[in-house]
Amino acid sequence: MAGALLAQPPAQPAKPKPPVPAKPKAAAAPAVPAVPEVERETGLYATITTTMGVIVVKLHEKESPITVRNFTGLARGTKAWRDPKTGQMVRRPLYAGTVFHRVIPGFMIQGGDPTGTGAGDCGFVIPDEFHPDLKFDKPGRLAMANKGPKTGDCQFFITEASTPHLNGLHTIFAQVIEGQDVVDKIAATPRDSSDRPRTAVRMRTVTIKRFGPDPNPPKPAAPAAKKPAAPAAKKSAAPAAKKAAAPPAAKK
Repeated sequence: MAGALLAQPPAQPAKPKPPVPAKPKAAAAPAVPAVPEVERETGLYATITTTMGVIVVKLHEKESPITVRNFTGLARGTKAWRDPKTGQMVRRPLYAGTVFHRVIPGFMIQGGDPTGTGAGDCGFVIPDEFHPDLKFDKPGRLAMANKGPKTGDCQFFITEASTPHLNGLHTIFAQVIEGQDVVDKIAATPRDSSDRPRTAVRMRTVTIKRFGPDPNPPKPAAPAAKKPAAPAAKKSAAPAAKKAAAPPAAKK
C-alpha cells in the first residue's frame, strides 16, 4: 500500500556481557588488639603500640624529671626535634612510625631514632639523671641510649634481662608494667649481622596518659602587670615679660 510505513525489523537484544570476576581483596594486616581502658595507680604512663603488640610503661617522673619531660614532649609533639629530611627543627610526634633498629635477644631492644638507623641527630642533648633507687636489676627498664655522658636525645632502649653493667651509664626513666612478652618477641626477631631486624618492627603510636592528680600542675599565667599611667605633662608657666625700665626723665 502506497505511503504505508514499512515495519522495521526488531532490534537485536544486546548480548549479555559475562560478569567480571571480582578481584580478590588483599589480606588485611593483622590488627594489634586495642588496649582496654583500665584504672591504674596514680602516675604517668606511656603506651607503646607496636606492630608486634602493646607495651605499657610507668614513667619515673619524680626520679628522672628531665628525661620524662623530654620523652613525653617528643611523643606528644610539643618538644622540637630535628627533621632529618629537612634539617629543620619541628614540633610533631616523633616516635609514631619509627622502628626498633637494634634488637639483641637476652639483652634489649632499641628505637626512637627518626632516621631509623641509630646514627640520627635529634638536634639537642639532655643531661644524665642517675637515681639511687633505679638500677638495671630487672627486665623492663626503659632507659636513654647515648654516645657517652650527657649525650641523650631521643633514642631509648628496653631491657630484656638484668644488665648491671649499665648502671651509672644510662638514665632509667620508666618500667614496663604490661607487655614484657612483646619486648621478648621483638628481641627474638630474626636480625642481620648489625642486629637490625630483617622485618621492620615499628612503633605505631606512643601515647601518654596520667592517672590521678598531677604532682606538678602547671602554674596559672600571672596576670599582665598594669602599666602605671603616665603623669600628665605640666605646662610650664610662661615667664612674665619684663617691662623695660623707663628711660630717665630728661632734666629740665
